[in-house]
This record gives sequence, structure tokens and C-alpha cells, in this order.
Amino acid sequence: MQHYWFGDREEGGEVCTPAPARLEDALARLATLRTPVKDYILPDWQWAAACGYVQTRDEYLHRLQELCLLLAEQKVAVQYQAKDVELLQMVRTLDQMDEVINLLTERAVDWYTVKHPKFSRKFKSMNARKLLGSLAPRTKGPLGMVMEEIERLSVTRTALMREVSSRSDLVLPNCSALVGGLVAARLLSTAGGLEPLARLPGSSVQVLGAKTALFSHIRSGTPSPKHGIIFQHRRVHNAPPSVRGRVSRVLAAKLAIAARLDLYRGEPDPTFIDKAQQAIDRAGRVA
Repeated sequence: MQHYWFGDREEGGEVCTPAPARLEDALARLATLRTPVKDYILPDWQWAAACGYVQTRDEYLHRLQELCLLLAEQKVAVQYQAKDVELLQMVRTLDQMDEVINLLTERAVDWYTVKHPKFSRKFKSMNARKLLGSLAPRTKGPLGMVMEEIERLSVTRTALMREVSSRSDLVLPNCSALVGGLVAARLLSTAGGLEPLARLPGSSVQVLGAKTALFSHIRSGTPSPKHGIIFQHRRVHNAPPSVRGRVSRVLAAKLAIAARLDLYRGEPDPTFIDKAQQAIDRAGRVA
């Protein structure tokens, strides 16, 4: 017995049971079919006609197209229901907001300096974004509007950052416990999702986000990168240079395990987190 999307056909085609005419029912039946590739025989549209499922080749192709589209919609809907999908979009939006705010700030500083040349000396010793925020109420015209828009974007960015960190604690409880919600979310974003992150070995997690330095090392033999995104975590960037590579390696190994716990369990493991923190502390001690 050969099972096809249009029906069940016995060898030789003497007996054929057509699939349900309703597309939703046909799709449910299709999900239950399991035919080994070595035993599969490519069907002809006339088999479906002999089975009584269609009358013409055009109808055969039309029904097959409808079923494929319905199957694709169903799979897309399942993918969008994953718990990490929204967090992925949130952290990517956050990173793009950072880029936009930084570009607008640089442009506004150049514009303001043209109107007030003495400002350049103040700018060198102060945070540009905070300085522009304080100057915005006193600046008139289009430049003042741009400054106010930067300030509003900065407020929105701060609120989004807090939400990303909070959501990461739910989606990545073990990773967030090790490196904080924001760094964990950025690791998730760079990997492309929770499942791809959980599949990475510790060595890949360690350099995740250091693509340019890694390719430079492969092409021209420059020193290999010791860390990528995880450098943003205080455990790494505050570590003495002599042990920073070791801390990065241990932290990345624990993150690889934490990502698997987050994918398959979805809840924090206090015992693992405590042992991981102790291992990272030992790695950070200078001999």
C-alpha cells in the first residue's frame, strides 16, 4: 500500500481510497503519513484521477498547491508561537534603536557646533546624548525638534531595554542568571533563536558576535578572538587580562549548558546556576 496526499493506493492501482475532500481534513491525514524515501514512488496525476480525487491535471495541480499553502501557513503559525520569537524581535529592535540614536546624536552635535562653535570643547568632556537633552529646551527651530526627538527615542529605548531584560528572565532563565537578561538576549539574537543557541558548543558561544575578528584570524592569521558578546558581562570585562580568556571559556561552556536547560526545561535550575557561578569565580582568580 502506497500512501499519497490524494489517497491510499495499492500496488498496481487496482484499489485506491481517496483522501478527504476538505483541505483541513486532508492536511490532518497528511501529517500522519510516514513513507520511507527508498520505498516512495513518484505519483502521476492520473493516479489521483483513477482514485476519484480529481478529474483533470489542472485540478490536480490546483489542489496540490492549496494543500501546500495551507501546510506552509500552519508551520509558520507554529514557528511564531515559539516563546523566543517576540524576544528575538525586541532585542533586534533595541540594537537598531541604538544605531539610530547614535547616528542622530552625531548629526545633531555637528549641526549644533556649526551654530555654536564653542560647544565643541564642552562636547569632548561630556556625554553627548545627555548634553543634547539639556540643550534641547533652549534650542529653537528644526534642530530643537531633532534634539527632542532624540530624547524621546532615548526614553523609549530605556523602557524597551528593561522589557527585554524582563522577558529574557522568562525565556532564558538560566542564561539570564549567569550573564544578565540583556546579554543573554543578545546571544539569542545573534544565534538566531533559542534552539540554534542551544545547539552551539561552548567554543562557538565564546566568540558569538566576534565574526569580524574571527574571519580576520582565519584569513590573515591575526590573534584569535577570546570573547564576543559575553565581553559585555562584568565577569569578563572586569577580569584581569591574564585570566580573561579563561573566564570567557568557562563562562561560555556554562552558557552552552544553560541554553539547553532553557530550551528543554524552560525553568531555572538553582543547583546548576550555583555550581556554574562557583566555576566562573575559580576561573577568575589570578594564580
